[in-house]
Amino acid sequence: MVHQDDRGIQAARARAYALAETGRFDNLNSVKNALVAEGWSNAGAALDSEYARSAIGERCRAAQAH
Repeated sequence: MVHQDDRGIQAARARAYALAETGRFDNLNSVKNALVAEGWSNAGAALDSEYARSAIGERCRAAQAH
């Protein structure tokens, strides 16, 4: 079961990165809200690590700059 959970978290995290890169979101909270709205029930777990939070923030800022 842990393996399936890991894949689900990885998929949610990949989706969060993709959303952040669109330039439509200002910060981690808005990306997390978008994930929840899309039905990702594991959004909180996917964005729990400091690395993921930092990466999403950087991607949001970079996308906003363009």
